[in-house]
Amino acid sequence: MSNATRWYCTVEGVKAAVSLAGADLDALFASYIEAASEDIEAVLGRRFIPETGIKYFRWPPRVGGGYILQLDDLDLIAVTLLQAAALDAVPITIADTDYFKEPVNSGPPYTRIEIDQSSSAAFESGDTAQRSIAVTGRWGYGEDTKAAGALAEADDGSETALDVTDSSLIGVGDTILIGTEAMFVSGKTLLDTTATTVALTANKAETTVGVNTGTLIKAGEVITVDSERMLVESISGNNLAVQRAYDGSILAAHVITSKVYAPRTLTVVRAVNGTTAAAHDSAAAIKKYAPPADIMEYCRAHAIAHHQQGRSGWTGVVPNTEGGAVETKMFGLWAMKRALIEKYGKVSL
Repeated sequence: MSNATRWYCTVEGVKAAVSLAGADLDALFASYIEAASEDIEAVLGRRFIPETGIKYFRWPPRVGGGYILQLDDLDLIAVTLLQAAALDAVPITIADTDYFKEPVNSGPPYTRIEIDQSSSAAFESGDTAQRSIAVTGRWGYGEDTKAAGALAEADDGSETALDVTDSSLIGVGDTILIGTEAMFVSGKTLLDTTATTVALTANKAETTVGVNTGTLIKAGEVITVDSERMLVESISGNNLAVQRAYDGSILAAHVITSKVYAPRTLTVVRAVNGTTAAAHDSAAAIKKYAPPADIMEYCRAHAIAHHQQGRSGWTGVVPNTEGGAVETKMFGLWAMKRALIEKYGKVSL
């Protein structure tokens, strides 16, 4: 199954890691990140952003007398419905008080489900042993999240351009969670913050930008004034400490009351990873999935390494700014990959 909407790092994170600038690189890095994310899942046999769905299993007569269901190397996070005789006209629902998810001391993820033998429940095959057990739930290695601001508008459940309160907390490639709906962020476009600036000269040393209302901007955002982008490093009252001419933009002078924009409109793919689209109120909290740090680090490194190798024509030799050349090697990336295989590796999804 393709993971085109399940990435393990963001375009912004890759560019920041190597101080590469320019919006023209975004699509290129997106392709590298998607390839890196597919490599992670294919090699490790795991998903690090959860999916919701139903999985079917054969009735398990040979293991534990039909009381233990091995989950075929799948990672289980949570069960919402467990049924036996799943293909019968009337499946048998097993109450959540009648089974255990195991191993209890190290899960999730869980690798098996055991019937509580003090109960009267059992895995029954029904008319056929094939696909007789159905487990509906959330699947994956984990489902850790981080707070990522809130919606700045109401959403009717079908919009694919969502305004948010803080663009610094969400990047292109993040999977966000609003309520129970997961969405993949495929792009970001500018939104008027309603802040305006004082006059600015085209001087890169002029790094304090006064605005009418400092609370309209968030630290960490990349704002746009006219066509110049600036990274907001900190905010004190109505003064922004910024990096001028950020992300390859051109340093420029700006007149008083120039409008300040931030990339707070997210382009999203709705209802990804088995979730269902739903309406959301304005100010609804946004969370983003946070895969393990070493998985995200490898994804960034993979994207950067392949960018450098692409620049070299896959010869491993990249020209530098002084007319010479720098040899790039993949040894570090391979070492990272081996470490991940030892830590997380499985045979198959």
